[in-house]
Amino acid sequence: MPTVPPGPSGRPARDARQLRRTARSFGTDAARYDRSRPRYPQALVDRLAVPAVPASRADGPLVLDVGCGTGIVARQLKEAGCRVLGVEVDPRMADLAHAEGVDVEVAAFESWDPAGRRFDAVVAGQTWHWLDARAAATTAARALLPGGRLAVFWNVPELPPEVTRALATAYRRVAPDAPFRLPDSTVRAADGYQPLLDAAADGIRATGDFDTPEQWRHDWDHTYTRDAWLDQMPTHGTLTRLTPERVREILAEVGAAIDALGGSFTAPYATLAVTATRRS
Repeated sequence: MPTVPPGPSGRPARDARQLRRTARSFGTDAARYDRSRPRYPQALVDRLAVPAVPASRADGPLVLDVGCGTGIVARQLKEAGCRVLGVEVDPRMADLAHAEGVDVEVAAFESWDPAGRRFDAVVAGQTWHWLDARAAATTAARALLPGGRLAVFWNVPELPPEVTRALATAYRRVAPDAPFRLPDSTVRAADGYQPLLDAAADGIRATGDFDTPEQWRHDWDHTYTRDAWLDQMPTHGTLTRLTPERVREILAEVGAAIDALGGSFTAPYATLAVTATRRS
């Protein structure tokens, strides 16, 4: 998947207005987002569904889901026995999450007030790179119990090189000035996400409120038909702000590449996480 482009230091370049506009664009088709985006591996969910203070959580861990979107992570955590509160900047996404049984407060997380509430875990799936990493980590620290865990994570597919090249070629033609770094078929997708992981870890360390950040990785596979992958593509930040005509051009070229592969492909996924424990 495309990512925010790196700055001179190799870290992602930060344009707060661009990031905020893109973050608010996912609700354009919230139902498609919820339908097509992949879920997260159960092994990761189980690691997160552990209370910081077991004796005080007889009714299940209390988890804060940052940028909860349509509630994909929140619903998985609820199924694992957690109580979950979501914070989401886009009211359209929040409405769908609420309709699916998730409690949601609409706010930008960096300025959100926990109002004295303390959580066993603060999680963020596919979200943290749209936030100011240090400000968000500071808010997370205020919301966590001592010993509570902050975990931010991304699903990263390794697409067939033919699909990656078709996307990059079409996107450069249709939207040559777009501020995104496109995938490179010669570089492993997970390696392209390392700047995001590094930026998240830097923001966590800068607060002084957490133990040393560590990285987790969970590997799994998912098979896509042509239609299933093209259904998901318009939910990516690179496409949510393009005109429908431009999106159709890109989808046509990527669809042709998948047709040439036989109409489907299996993508190895890596779910990459940066996590740290709140100091006492």
